[in-house]
Amino acid sequence: MNLIAPLLTPAATLLDISFSSKKKLFEHAAELFARTHGLRASDIFSSLFERERLGSTALGYGIAIPHGRIKGLQDAAGAFYRLSAPLEFDAPDNQPVSLCFVLLVPKDANEAHLQILGELAQLFGDERMRARMLEAAAPSDLIALVAAWSG
Repeated sequence: MNLIAPLLTPAATLLDISFSSKKKLFEHAAELFARTHGLRASDIFSSLFERERLGSTALGYGIAIPHGRIKGLQDAAGAFYRLSAPLEFDAPDNQPVSLCFVLLVPKDANEAHLQILGELAQLFGDERMRARMLEAAAPSDLIALVAAWSG
């Protein structure tokens, strides 16, 4: 099993959702994680927003991996968004983002954080996998795709 699959739940796998901006996406993710992990939405939003200000978390090919370190979080947490209307993310290839994995890690999780980010980059770097993620009919299908993937 990979490190990404355990982070995905049906409640945190959102398909064909639309936002007017990166900020709105981050607000939604902050509320989602606050509900599911008992954290403060404002802390999560600030962490994601501040990281993005350092440089875009878009990888190119319509992919972004916004991430942040959260004090009080015990284990890594993730949310997958497939956007119905791609968002401008200042990507290196200037392409808007339609697949987005929001990753939160505990404040001090250096090695685990890097391993998960590395796996996400590999997962999203697979052209066939990206196509299959764009076509998944339901959250359970997308979760099964990720669970079956091995880098």
